[in-house]
Amino acid sequence: MNKFTLRTAPALMLLAFSSMASAAAFQLWEQNASGLGNAYAGSAAVADNASTVFFNPAGLSQLTGFQFSAGVAGVGPSYEFRDSGTSGAFKGSGNGGDAGGWHAVPNLYVSGRLTDSLSLGFGVSAPFGLATEYDSGWVGRVQAIKSEIKTINYNPSLAYRINDKLALGFGLNYQTIDAEMTSYTPLGLYRVKGDDAAWGWNAGALFTLSPAMRVGVSYRSAIKYTLEGTRSVGSDSRSATAEIKMPDTFILSVWQQVSDRWEAMGDLSYTRWSVLDKLDIRSSAGVDTELFKYENSWRIAWGAAYKASDALKLKFGLAYDRTPVKDDYRSARVPDNDRLWLSLGGQWNGGRYGKVDVGYSYLYVRDTPINQTKVLNGVFSHTLRGDYTANAHIVGVQYSVGF
Repeated sequence: MNKFTLRTAPALMLLAFSSMASAAAFQLWEQNASGLGNAYAGSAAVADNASTVFFNPAGLSQLTGFQFSAGVAGVGPSYEFRDSGTSGAFKGSGNGGDAGGWHAVPNLYVSGRLTDSLSLGFGVSAPFGLATEYDSGWVGRVQAIKSEIKTINYNPSLAYRINDKLALGFGLNYQTIDAEMTSYTPLGLYRVKGDDAAWGWNAGALFTLSPAMRVGVSYRSAIKYTLEGTRSVGSDSRSATAEIKMPDTFILSVWQQVSDRWEAMGDLSYTRWSVLDKLDIRSSAGVDTELFKYENSWRIAWGAAYKASDALKLKFGLAYDRTPVKDDYRSARVPDNDRLWLSLGGQWNGGRYGKVDVGYSYLYVRDTPINQTKVLNGVFSHTLRGDYTANAHIVGVQYSVGF
């Protein structure tokens, strides 16, 4: 059996753009730029534009008339490897360069209130994302060269206001996936390509405790895919399939109007990454197995906004992401570790001309050790040993308008 290492899973991409993970593992929080300046604190409770379709569909009840929101986040992660004893007959040379790089993560949302109680919405978003690529001859080429998986997520949704204190929301998610992963073998380049489409759902509730305080809870379901495509080594190409399940996520958020000028918000999310235990790629050549052994993880965020004038609002926030990746199972495809978000942003309110949000986040990632062994053809053992220095810059802009 020819084993290969793949510590990646379906990453989301919108339209023609690849996306890169910025939250723990390969989860993407960049579903709008309006929350970026607050490190996405209060994500399920703020509900100030149509992007609430993603974070909490119940938030549609807060919007009036027809709403449109669109934006893009530029995600620039950096993963630089330092060798400290990599071994193996086919290990190559060099540290692989920077495996990260800048990628665009766009988004689009619309909503409309049909009655005093019922609202509809639709969004196109990217809940997960990954793209890493090393120099083709680097010391870890047996473990990984390129990892890229692209998906588009479509999310029709609705919200129903029960009364002045409670609104409920529900949405469907349809996702398409296109994946490609490569690594080195002495017989030629190892490549796996596949695609699939699957359904999931999301739901939420929004509690208006007072005119100055809201609490939101939301849930996005797990989605199971069966990728179908090819597995090739050099010129030998065969049909292949692989099943993988993306995790579900629960969010608890609070938003509070502290004074005429200050808002505060908080967030606690929990992602059930333990559904990613292993990945089996099946073909007539056998089964290639990768162990994930991910753990469930959480993210906590706090943010605030200051109304400097009727038109200008300033934002800032902090967040901590706990990685689901265990040290013993860390891979060159996702050299992930715990990370800290430091965020700033602002909003310009042009009245009937709409709002423009801008945001920036710096992600500090703990130094990341790796000790990954892979066996080729059951004979040749290769161990990638060293550590990564990682960080990320995220910039975003969002335009929102209502009619």
